Amino acid sequence: MFSEATKTKIKKSKRIKVLLILVTIILMVLMFPRGESIESEVTVGSVWTQDDLIASIPFEILKDPETYKKELQAAAEKTLPVFVVDNTIKKKYLDSLTAYNKFLLKIIDEDLARQSKDNTNKNNTFLSNSSYEKFKNIRKYENVLAINYNQSMANIFKKLRRIISAIYNSKFLDRNYNEIKKDSIAVREGKFEKVFAKTFFPDKQTVRIELRNQIAKYFGKDPQLNDAIEEYASHFLKPNIIYNQELTDNAIKVSESKVPRNVGIVEENERIVAKHDRITPEIKLKIDSYKIAKGQKTTFWMQFFQNLGKFLHIIIILALLSIYIFLFRKKIFWDNSKILIITIILLFISFLTFLVYQMNVKAPVELLVLVPAASMLLTIIFDSRVGFYGTVVAALIAGGLRGNDYVFTLMNIFAGALAAYTVRDIRNRNQIFRSFVYILIGYIVSIFAFGLERFESIDRMLIQSGFAASNALLSPILTYGFIIFFEKIFNITTELTLLELSDFNTPLLREIAKVTPGTFTHSMTIGTMVESAAEEIGANPILARVGAYYHDVGKTVNPEAFAENQLDNNNIHDSLEPRESAKIIIAHVIDGIRLAKEHKLPQEIIDFIPMHHGTMLVSYFYEKAKEKEGEENVDINDFRYPGPKPNTKETTLVMLADACESTVRAMQEPDTQKIENVVNNLIQNRIDDGQLDESPITLDDLTKIKKTFISTLISQHHKRIRYPKQDEMENDSGESEK
Repeated sequence: MFSEATKTKIKKSKRIKVLLILVTIILMVLMFPRGESIESEVTVGSVWTQDDLIASIPFEILKDPETYKKELQAAAEKTLPVFVVDNTIKKKYLDSLTAYNKFLLKIIDEDLARQSKDNTNKNNTFLSNSSYEKFKNIRKYENVLAINYNQSMANIFKKLRRIISAIYNSKFLDRNYNEIKKDSIAVREGKFEKVFAKTFFPDKQTVRIELRNQIAKYFGKDPQLNDAIEEYASHFLKPNIIYNQELTDNAIKVSESKVPRNVGIVEENERIVAKHDRITPEIKLKIDSYKIAKGQKTTFWMQFFQNLGKFLHIIIILALLSIYIFLFRKKIFWDNSKILIITIILLFISFLTFLVYQMNVKAPVELLVLVPAASMLLTIIFDSRVGFYGTVVAALIAGGLRGNDYVFTLMNIFAGALAAYTVRDIRNRNQIFRSFVYILIGYIVSIFAFGLERFESIDRMLIQSGFAASNALLSPILTYGFIIFFEKIFNITTELTLLELSDFNTPLLREIAKVTPGTFTHSMTIGTMVESAAEEIGANPILARVGAYYHDVGKTVNPEAFAENQLDNNNIHDSLEPRESAKIIIAHVIDGIRLAKEHKLPQEIIDFIPMHHGTMLVSYFYEKAKEKEGEENVDINDFRYPGPKPNTKETTLVMLADACESTVRAMQEPDTQKIENVVNNLIQNRIDDGQLDESPITLDDLTKIKKTFISTLISQHHKRIRYPKQDEMENDSGESEK
């Protein structure tokens, strides 16, 4: 999407760097609590070490949030459900009953007159077919069977209206008793409201039973008739005491509003806490309430200056890390992508602290702020020193967001430092989970240290330890997930990536071993040499070793062109011109870079391919060209590698080891003195040729490198005892005489 030049410009842009830092500071300031957080956080059991705290304004002593919440819940639970009496329902449904009685008698008579069943279902609005047929049969046979007039349809409807009217007069609820949680209810009729036991009024189930009893009393025990009447009557019985959710909610709000928010008042100039007093729960309530009151009293300019103070607060903390990175980690400082990684990690910790601060619970949820995860991420991505400085900064920011909580800050610095220690020399991804034990130890030691100092209960400290255990478990898991994210998104190379690349089963290393076995052996030997030397001079041993494994990958394109891969005495260069041979030799650098990019090797590894030769001269073919063509006809630049020169300790180590190993391996009878002379001369030659001009290697480093290289090479090329008849075995082909 962007060209390489554009990407480089973005990475190094000072404006983008300033913008990143500014946005980070602003976001952190926005996550600070309101004005009440300006004083330091206090905890019950600690000692007030500042001067006497005197109230500058009168304020209410607010209840503990958890206590207040429970009182509100209790008030809501005591509030009775509100029911409303609707007196219009009785008239409405009795009128409807009368009208429908006439209508039903009419359609039954018409139906009987026509002796037709076609319109039965069309005219039947309320009743089922069987009920309708029952009513119709009563009407049809009331004269033929001489049924008592009292049982005629007209009389049935008259009695039914009387039953329904009586039920309406007693009023009934629109719910069953088991649906009402309270024993009493508030019944509102017009402007008046009275409290009744819920059983004072019949519920839906009671009304159903009463209806059946009255029907049986007035109409006998004919089940078919009674079922038809009950079904018909139920359509005109609607509850006239109706539950009102809105009024109930309003009643709850009124009850909650009557719960006092405070437990007292502190007057202006009254002492809140004296110097050296121990913080009790009552004093803490006063201090917390005072902070809230001060926050609410702020004017625009007070708020402005407080935010300015928070802004400067964050700048001071970030300056600690910025100064260190600028002075000692300039590669990080001038790379905006790495600055972005650091800001993301710090913002993540800040946001987590902000979320936890919003949780109004008594549990020690602040121990779920995963500062150790930030420590491990910074250590793995950069190094242990950046990890430690980052831990201190992350803990200070989190402590600031917690109201300048000193205890919280110190606990996280200690646990985070131990977490960084556990991954400073990581060898595999599973090692991350070893951090669990160290993080847990860090938190538990801190918890008991401050807990004993404050006379906290063992139960309280054990609960805190449980939350700390969750932190210790989550931090490594989160670190593992975030490492993958940062590696892929920001294309960075961590030691975990290098360890994966050092696996001999990777496709490129398998190809090197298969196609160029001599080069593979040479690379493995160099890997051993540079790893030992890197440890001595403070370089990255894993990076140096992995860089050595891949530095000659370009030789796989034309393996026979290099002596270590020639299995017989046929040397292709014997038949080539010196210039052509030099091109082939130099080409392995270009081919190596291409192959490395095709296999998506990190740039840190690709750098070893051109830098291990720098701009050195292919001297063997240069001398041959001079002999053949004359010195004046040979351009020395045609016989130099393209470079660049090594610019890190690790690439410098590979350059020096490559030359030393190749030369010593070519020696006929290497001994200690010869090896020492070769190493000294080869290193001096590269210094004289200016190949180390851009390298951070010091003279002291070179002394240590020489010593390490000589020791390794001597151990690999030491004299061995010749076996009996070894000369005979070397000269005998092993074929039996024919």
